[in-house]
Amino acid sequence: MTARLRPVARLGGRSAGHGGSLAVAGSRFAWFNTIERRAADGSTKIIGPSGLDGAGRARLSAPRPALAGLGLDSPRVMGILNVTPDSFSDGGDYAGRAAAVVRAREMADDGVDIIDIGGESTRPGAAEVSVSDEIARTAPLIAEIRAAGVSTPISIDTRKSAVAEAALSEGADIVNDVAAFTFDPELAGLCASREVPVIVMHAKGTPETMQQGPTYADVTGEVLDFLEERIVFAEGQGIARDRIVTDPGIGFGKTGAHNLTLLRDLAAFHDLGAPVLLGASRKRFIGEIGGAAHAKDRLGGSLAVALHGVSQGVHILRVHDTQATIQALRLFAALNSDKTEEE
Repeated sequence: MTARLRPVARLGGRSAGHGGSLAVAGSRFAWFNTIERRAADGSTKIIGPSGLDGAGRARLSAPRPALAGLGLDSPRVMGILNVTPDSFSDGGDYAGRAAAVVRAREMADDGVDIIDIGGESTRPGAAEVSVSDEIARTAPLIAEIRAAGVSTPISIDTRKSAVAEAALSEGADIVNDVAAFTFDPELAGLCASREVPVIVMHAKGTPETMQQGPTYADVTGEVLDFLEERIVFAEGQGIARDRIVTDPGIGFGKTGAHNLTLLRDLAAFHDLGAPVLLGASRKRFIGEIGGAAHAKDRLGGSLAVALHGVSQGVHILRVHDTQATIQALRLFAALNSDKTEEE
């Protein structure tokens, strides 16, 4: 495994101890004054900010570049709009275009920062959707959303270059690839040529196979190594590093225990030097721990995980329950902002 740094994220009044304190990846709320340094052999040591070199300090603390015009010093909400008949949580709810346009307007009115539109379910066991079907589900919808006057940035949730190209041509702004360019390597070149931000996510296997006994020797280290390799690949294809967002892929080829480990270690993903997206909304492990068999009954657990993510400096929350999440974030901000900001 590669040697890694994990800032020990904190909230509340910042401390001057241990060589000062630094913001976690540009966060207004989360800060750190200690760092766990993990060597390649797995041994760990706690150091202070004074033990960081310039590159390490920048990776862990520097503000992240704006994404589609959105500053990332406060967490951004990405609202999920699945136009599929078989997504695990809302399959069929917005398969009709009129209902999907209404939902997009609702999310924009709620104040979401990004609308994430997907035409292929990537739930465990889902079968691949043809390119033509995926385009038919997404591109005309994006055109209608734009025609309806919704200017909120749109991301297209797809693994396929042809689908992304059609979506971008109709007004999408971001490409969200759960396969991190491993399914269709040509997608990276398209994103480079269109100069759009990209989200690269870790997944083990395909949706059809990913939950068939996934195993890791070190889930956090392996996910970090994979994402770093995909960042290098994307840069090699011409995508500027300041346009790359990372996603640890909660629930994609992970057991409940793996998910919890990744969530506890979220701050380690700042060592990649890129914005971090967290997509845990309504996932199975939330239901298993929280006692909610049905996905739509997992709001409380989803909010708990989202606010944990913000406490670790996550930049983007991908969620189903947009209004409730935005309300929770407003209260979180009021409780955790410096008093000097209010005076």
